[in-house]
Amino acid sequence: MSGTYVKAARADEVPAGGRLVVEVDERLIVLFNVSGQFYAIDDVCTHDDGPLSEGELKDYAVACPRHGAKFDIRSGGALTMPATRATGAYDVKVENGDVLIAIGAASSAAETTNATPVGQVAAAAPTVHQPGQEPATAAGPIATAPSGVAPSDPAAAPEAAAGPLSEDSVREALKQVIDPELFVNIVDLGLIYGVTLSDTPDGQSFIGIDMTMTSPACPAGPQLIQNSKDVLGRLPGVSGVDVKLVMIPPWTPDRMTEAARDQLGIF
Repeated sequence: MSGTYVKAARADEVPAGGRLVVEVDERLIVLFNVSGQFYAIDDVCTHDDGPLSEGELKDYAVACPRHGAKFDIRSGGALTMPATRATGAYDVKVENGDVLIAIGAASSAAETTNATPVGQVAAAAPTVHQPGQEPATAAGPIATAPSGVAPSDPAAAPEAAAGPLSEDSVREALKQVIDPELFVNIVDLGLIYGVTLSDTPDGQSFIGIDMTMTSPACPAGPQLIQNSKDVLGRLPGVSGVDVKLVMIPPWTPDRMTEAARDQLGIF
Protein backbone atom coordinates (compact mmCIF):
# COMPACT_ATOMS: atom_id res chain seq x y z
CA MET A 1 0.00 0.00 0.00
CA SER A 2 1.21 3.51 -0.72
CA GLY A 3 1.43 6.39 1.69
CA THR A 4 2.82 9.88 1.27
CA TYR A 5 5.99 9.93 -0.78
CA VAL A 6 8.96 11.75 0.73
CA LYS A 7 12.50 12.25 -0.45
CA ALA A 8 14.90 9.80 1.15
CA ALA A 9 18.11 10.51 -0.79
CA ARG A 10 19.57 11.43 -4.13
CA ALA A 11 19.77 8.41 -6.42
CA ASP A 12 23.49 8.99 -6.98
CA GLU A 13 24.08 8.64 -3.20
CA VAL A 14 23.21 4.93 -3.43
CA PRO A 15 25.89 3.22 -5.57
CA ALA A 16 25.03 0.33 -7.84
CA GLY A 17 25.01 -2.83 -5.79
CA GLY A 18 25.27 -0.76 -2.60
CA ARG A 19 23.09 0.58 0.16
CA LEU A 20 22.53 3.73 2.20
CA VAL A 21 20.92 4.21 5.62
CA VAL A 22 18.61 7.21 5.97
CA GLU A 23 16.38 8.49 8.73
CA VAL A 24 12.90 9.40 7.56
CA ASP A 25 9.95 10.15 9.81
CA GLU A 26 11.97 8.95 12.84
CA ARG A 27 12.62 5.59 11.17
CA LEU A 28 15.96 4.13 10.14
CA ILE A 29 15.54 2.80 6.62
CA VAL A 30 18.12 1.18 4.38
CA LEU A 31 17.99 1.86 0.63
CA PHE A 32 19.37 -0.73 -1.77
CA ASN A 33 20.33 -0.23 -5.41
CA VAL A 34 20.18 -3.48 -7.38
CA SER A 35 20.70 -3.14 -11.13
CA GLY A 36 19.36 0.41 -11.08
CA GLN A 37 16.22 -0.49 -9.13
CA PHE A 38 15.78 0.86 -5.61
CA TYR A 39 14.33 -0.96 -2.61
CA ALA A 40 13.68 0.22 0.96
CA ILE A 41 13.26 -1.77 4.16
CA ASP A 42 13.55 -1.03 7.87
CA ASP A 43 17.15 -1.27 9.00
CA VAL A 44 16.34 -3.83 11.66
CA CYS A 45 16.35 -7.61 11.92
CA THR A 46 13.14 -8.80 13.57
CA HIS A 47 15.05 -11.55 15.35
CA ASP A 48 17.32 -9.42 17.52
CA ASP A 49 17.24 -5.85 16.14
CA GLY A 50 20.50 -6.26 14.21
CA PRO A 51 21.33 -3.62 11.53
CA LEU A 52 20.51 -5.12 8.13
CA SER A 53 22.48 -2.34 6.46
CA GLU A 54 25.67 -4.01 7.70
CA GLY A 55 24.78 -7.44 6.31
CA GLU A 56 25.86 -9.21 3.14
CA LEU A 57 23.61 -8.64 0.12
CA LYS A 58 23.27 -11.44 -2.44
CA ASP A 59 20.76 -11.03 -5.25
CA TYR A 60 17.70 -9.73 -3.37
CA ALA A 61 18.50 -11.23 0.04
CA VAL A 62 20.32 -9.40 2.83
CA ALA A 63 21.69 -11.32 5.81
CA CYS A 64 21.68 -9.95 9.36
CA PRO A 65 25.33 -9.68 10.48
CA ARG A 66 24.53 -11.07 13.93
CA HIS A 67 22.93 -14.48 13.35
CA GLY A 68 22.54 -14.76 9.59
CA ALA A 69 18.76 -14.35 9.26
CA LYS A 70 17.98 -13.34 5.67
CA PHE A 71 15.34 -10.91 4.43
CA ASP A 72 13.98 -10.17 0.96
CA ILE A 73 14.78 -6.51 0.23
CA ARG A 74 11.80 -6.33 -2.14
CA SER A 75 9.15 -7.35 0.39
CA GLY A 76 10.86 -7.36 3.78
CA GLY A 77 9.91 -11.01 4.16
CA ALA A 78 11.95 -13.27 6.46
CA LEU A 79 13.64 -15.89 4.29
CA THR A 80 15.63 -17.94 6.80
CA MET A 81 15.89 -18.76 10.48
CA PRO A 82 16.24 -17.51 13.11
CA ALA A 83 13.94 -14.71 11.90
CA THR A 84 10.27 -15.63 11.67
CA ARG A 85 8.71 -12.19 11.03
CA ALA A 86 9.09 -9.77 8.15
CA THR A 87 10.74 -6.39 8.55
CA GLY A 88 9.01 -3.28 7.19
CA ALA A 89 9.22 -2.60 3.45
CA TYR A 90 8.29 0.57 1.55
CA ASP A 91 7.14 1.50 -1.94
CA VAL A 92 9.91 3.31 -3.82
CA LYS A 93 9.88 5.73 -6.76
CA VAL A 94 12.57 7.79 -8.47
CA GLU A 95 11.81 11.29 -9.77
CA ASN A 96 14.25 13.87 -11.09
CA GLY A 97 17.15 11.96 -9.56
CA ASP A 98 15.54 11.72 -6.11
CA VAL A 99 14.67 8.45 -4.37
CA LEU A 100 11.19 8.77 -2.86
CA ILE A 101 9.67 6.32 -0.41
CA ALA A 102 6.06 5.99 0.68
CA ILE A 103 5.74 6.78 4.37
CA GLY A 104 2.61 6.13 6.34
CA ALA A 105 2.72 2.41 6.96
CA ALA A 106 5.34 -0.10 5.95
CA SER A 107 3.97 -2.35 3.27
CA SER A 108 4.25 -6.11 3.44
CA ALA A 109 5.34 -6.27 -0.19
CA ALA A 110 7.10 -3.23 -1.53
CA GLU A 111 6.40 -2.35 -5.16
CA THR A 112 9.41 -0.71 -6.72
CA THR A 113 9.28 1.39 -9.87
CA ASN A 114 11.07 4.28 -11.48
CA ALA A 115 7.89 5.78 -12.92
CA THR A 116 6.51 9.23 -12.11
CA PRO A 117 5.21 9.08 -8.51
CA VAL A 118 1.53 8.87 -7.86
CA GLY A 119 0.19 10.83 -4.93
CA GLN A 120 1.53 13.73 -2.96
CA VAL A 121 5.27 14.33 -2.82
CA ALA A 122 6.09 15.89 0.51
CA ALA A 123 9.29 17.69 1.36
CA ALA A 124 11.45 16.02 3.94
CA ALA A 125 14.88 16.51 5.42
CA PRO A 126 16.17 12.97 5.98
CA THR A 127 19.33 12.39 7.96
CA VAL A 128 21.80 10.14 6.15
CA HIS A 129 23.81 7.53 8.05
CA GLN A 130 26.53 5.46 6.45
CA PRO A 131 26.43 1.75 7.41
CA GLY A 132 28.40 1.16 10.59
CA GLN A 133 27.77 4.62 12.04
CA GLU A 134 25.78 5.08 15.22
CA PRO A 135 22.35 6.58 14.35
CA ALA A 136 21.27 9.84 15.92
CA THR A 137 17.98 8.39 17.07
CA ALA A 138 16.65 4.92 17.68
CA ALA A 139 14.61 3.07 15.10
CA GLY A 140 10.84 3.01 15.32
CA PRO A 141 8.82 0.39 17.16
CA ILE A 142 9.69 -3.20 16.37
CA ALA A 143 6.93 -5.69 15.73
CA THR A 144 6.17 -7.93 18.67
CA ALA A 145 6.00 -11.69 18.64
CA PRO A 146 2.81 -13.16 17.16
CA SER A 147 -0.05 -13.63 19.57
CA GLY A 148 -1.46 -17.02 20.46
CA VAL A 149 1.91 -18.70 20.80
CA ALA A 150 1.60 -21.37 23.47
CA PRO A 151 4.64 -21.75 25.74
CA SER A 152 6.10 -25.19 26.25
CA ASP A 153 4.52 -27.01 29.17
CA PRO A 154 6.97 -29.47 30.67
CA ALA A 155 4.49 -30.43 33.38
CA ALA A 156 2.21 -31.87 30.71
CA ALA A 157 4.96 -33.87 29.00
CA PRO A 158 5.49 -37.55 29.82
CA GLU A 159 8.43 -38.39 32.00
CA ALA A 160 11.45 -40.03 30.38
CA ALA A 161 11.52 -43.79 30.41
CA ALA A 162 13.15 -45.33 33.45
CA GLY A 163 16.79 -46.24 32.99
CA PRO A 164 20.31 -45.20 33.92
CA LEU A 165 20.90 -41.46 33.82
CA SER A 166 23.24 -40.45 31.01
CA GLU A 167 23.96 -37.51 28.73
CA ASP A 168 21.80 -39.12 26.07
CA SER A 169 18.85 -39.55 28.43
CA VAL A 170 19.23 -35.94 29.60
CA ARG A 171 19.21 -34.65 26.03
CA GLU A 172 16.21 -36.81 25.23
CA ALA A 173 14.34 -35.34 28.20
CA LEU A 174 15.23 -31.80 27.11
CA LYS A 175 13.43 -32.43 23.81
CA GLN A 176 10.26 -31.83 25.82
CA VAL A 177 11.23 -28.14 26.04
CA ILE A 178 9.87 -26.30 23.01
CA ASP A 179 10.88 -22.84 21.80
CA PRO A 180 7.62 -20.81 21.98
CA GLU A 181 8.38 -18.86 18.78
CA LEU A 182 9.80 -21.57 16.54
CA PHE A 183 7.89 -24.59 17.91
CA VAL A 184 11.05 -26.71 17.78
CA ASN A 185 12.66 -28.39 20.78
CA ILE A 186 15.82 -26.83 22.18
CA VAL A 187 17.98 -29.89 21.48
CA ASP A 188 17.20 -29.98 17.76
CA LEU A 189 17.64 -26.20 17.63
CA GLY A 190 21.21 -26.72 18.85
CA LEU A 191 20.82 -24.69 22.03
CA ILE A 192 22.40 -27.32 24.30
CA TYR A 193 26.18 -26.93 24.26
CA GLY A 194 27.07 -29.29 27.10
CA VAL A 195 25.74 -31.78 29.66
CA THR A 196 27.62 -32.86 32.80
CA LEU A 197 26.59 -35.38 35.44
CA SER A 198 28.05 -35.37 38.95
CA ASP A 199 27.48 -37.91 41.70
CA THR A 200 26.21 -36.56 45.02
CA PRO A 201 26.84 -38.02 48.53
CA ASP A 202 23.28 -39.34 48.68
CA GLY A 203 23.84 -41.54 45.63
CA GLN A 204 21.94 -39.31 43.24
CA SER A 205 23.11 -37.13 40.35
CA PHE A 206 23.47 -33.41 39.83
CA ILE A 207 22.97 -32.20 36.25
CA GLY A 208 24.79 -29.22 34.79
CA ILE A 209 23.65 -27.78 31.45
CA ASP A 210 25.40 -25.26 29.20
CA MET A 211 22.66 -23.62 27.15
CA THR A 212 22.72 -20.83 24.59
CA MET A 213 20.04 -18.73 22.90
CA THR A 214 19.50 -17.79 19.28
CA SER A 215 20.04 -14.18 20.38
CA PRO A 216 21.47 -12.55 23.53
CA ALA A 217 18.19 -10.65 23.85
CA CYS A 218 15.94 -13.68 23.28
CA PRO A 219 12.71 -12.94 25.20
CA ALA A 220 12.03 -16.65 25.69
CA GLY A 221 15.33 -17.21 27.52
CA PRO A 222 14.06 -17.24 31.13
CA GLN A 223 11.16 -19.50 30.15
CA LEU A 224 13.40 -22.01 28.37
CA ILE A 225 15.83 -22.13 31.30
CA GLN A 226 13.09 -22.69 33.86
CA ASN A 227 11.33 -25.31 31.74
CA SER A 228 14.62 -27.16 31.33
CA LYS A 229 15.11 -27.22 35.09
CA ASP A 230 11.56 -28.46 35.60
CA VAL A 231 11.90 -31.28 33.05
CA LEU A 232 15.25 -32.51 34.34
CA GLY A 233 14.25 -32.14 37.98
CA ARG A 234 11.55 -34.78 37.46
CA LEU A 235 13.99 -37.42 36.23
CA PRO A 236 14.55 -40.29 38.71
CA GLY A 237 17.72 -39.98 40.73
CA VAL A 238 18.28 -36.25 40.12
CA SER A 239 19.18 -34.20 43.18
CA GLY A 240 19.52 -30.84 41.44
CA VAL A 241 19.89 -29.01 38.12
CA ASP A 242 21.97 -26.00 37.13
CA VAL A 243 21.50 -24.31 33.75
CA LYS A 244 24.32 -22.00 32.73
CA LEU A 245 23.65 -19.53 29.91
CA VAL A 246 26.59 -19.22 27.52
CA MET A 247 26.86 -17.07 24.40
CA ILE A 248 30.29 -18.19 23.14
CA PRO A 249 30.42 -19.48 20.53
CA PRO A 250 27.37 -17.59 19.23
CA TRP A 251 24.48 -19.69 18.00
CA THR A 252 24.16 -20.02 14.22
CA PRO A 253 21.50 -21.83 12.14
CA ASP A 254 23.95 -24.55 11.13
CA ARG A 255 23.73 -25.89 14.70
CA MET A 256 20.20 -27.15 14.02
CA THR A 257 19.61 -30.82 13.32
CA GLU A 258 18.14 -32.08 10.06
CA ALA A 259 14.90 -32.75 11.95
CA ALA A 260 14.69 -29.08 12.94
CA ARG A 261 15.46 -27.95 9.40
CA ASP A 262 12.74 -30.21 8.02
CA GLN A 263 10.25 -28.92 10.58
CA LEU A 264 11.03 -25.31 9.70
CA GLY A 265 11.09 -25.93 5.95
CA ILE A 266 14.79 -25.09 5.57
CA PHE A 267 16.54 -27.06 2.86
